[in-house]
Amino acid sequence: MCTVICLWRPGHAWPVLIAANRDERLDRAWQGPAAHWPDRPGVVGGRDLTAGGTWMALGPQGVMAAILNRPGSLGPAAGKRSRGDLPLRAAAAPSAAEAVAAIAGIDAGQWRPFNMVVADRHGAWFIKGLGDGRPIAARLAPGLSMVTAHDPNDLASPRTARHLPLFEASSPPDPGRDDWAGWEARLADDTARPGMGAEALRVPPVNGFGTVCASLAALGAEGQRIWRFCPSPPGTAPFAPVALPAP
Repeated sequence: MCTVICLWRPGHAWPVLIAANRDERLDRAWQGPAAHWPDRPGVVGGRDLTAGGTWMALGPQGVMAAILNRPGSLGPAAGKRSRGDLPLRAAAAPSAAEAVAAIAGIDAGQWRPFNMVVADRHGAWFIKGLGDGRPIAARLAPGLSMVTAHDPNDLASPRTARHLPLFEASSPPDPGRDDWAGWEARLADDTARPGMGAEALRVPPVNGFGTVCASLAALGAEGQRIWRFCPSPPGTAPFAPVALPAP
């Protein structure tokens, strides 16, 4: 299970802030964010070397898309397409609204169940595919949204129940001052109450699975794009800027 936090602030100089931890099998090879796909010019994302797709991508028009599994759908399945292609499709779109419309029109039965967060400077959306029919899309309300394998801000997720209030109480990043310290610390939190391991935001390695990397991103009202990436579990290595091609 991964985690994506999205703060949507209409009218702000930095209307969208995103934080994400990627949880994956430790033996599943990947590469950090870069322009890995010549057929998708200007799209940057981390590349999964097993299926060739990504867990998060940012496009030249400022569309950012991240994908997560839903409960009980970890890993590939015979006869199903890779979910990692969906963020690439979304990020290549001219706007988040157009990306959401395109993803909402697919046959969800071709993929295992998924959650997606899609955003640009004009707004943020949540999309869920349930394994059949069409995906369901909804615009996120202003404020903080936390997505795990569950729907946004669903307190049935132990991780959301524990960490959503902590994010709400934290000072958000200030990209203009290059101040990300509060959210960096939140992403590095590996604590959980006894017997409640699912609460940890940074998942310690257990049975070959855990948090493998993290991202912090900001989308500016004037089209600015910032992506900071940690190539290890957050708190064990620094975040560094991702090189983004000009729009």
